[in-house]
Amino acid sequence: MSLEIIYYPHPTLRYVSKPIKRVDAELRKIADEMLDLMYESKGVGLAANQVDLPLRMFVANPTGEKGSGEEFVIVNPEVSRPKGSEVGEEGCLSLPGLTGDVIRPKSIRISAFDMKGNPIETTLEGFLARVFLHEIDHLDGTLFFDRMGEHAALELGAGIDELETDFRSKQATGSIPPDDQLIARLADWTNKYC
Repeated sequence: MSLEIIYYPHPTLRYVSKPIKRVDAELRKIADEMLDLMYESKGVGLAANQVDLPLRMFVANPTGEKGSGEEFVIVNPEVSRPKGSEVGEEGCLSLPGLTGDVIRPKSIRISAFDMKGNPIETTLEGFLARVFLHEIDHLDGTLFFDRMGEHAALELGAGIDELETDFRSKQATGSIPPDDQLIARLADWTNKYC
């Protein structure tokens, strides 16, 4: 299986991902591929539903560089104890070229699992907390511009419209299946891992 990043408004980006109940060699391989794809795309995080998989998993490395910094593969994350708030610029590999300021907590508590089923309980702050929250939003079907003020989100309007026009024209020519078919394919994955 070869993974590709899907672009807005692909319906899987709005799908609420399902918790993973089992990890196997294929899922570990998918996580490795997601990390490679994230680095190739110059990203710092990538959620499973950004590669058209409805699974509650994401990968991250705040440096965005392979072999530098710490790599994370996070399964079934939950957030608690948000503290403070700060504004930071965010972009998204599924919305190429678009960025905007998003208010997020300065620190959060994360409860999750790694690929071996070991529990992760940690407090994150600053940029790493922002990366995790951005990816967890993806798993909940939320995009960064949903968190922006109305005026700021309007500034992205032309770029969002362009992505939507491009996606719908590909559907019209048959190079991308209709939305209902795209969503129907997700059941195979949820049946296997969730």
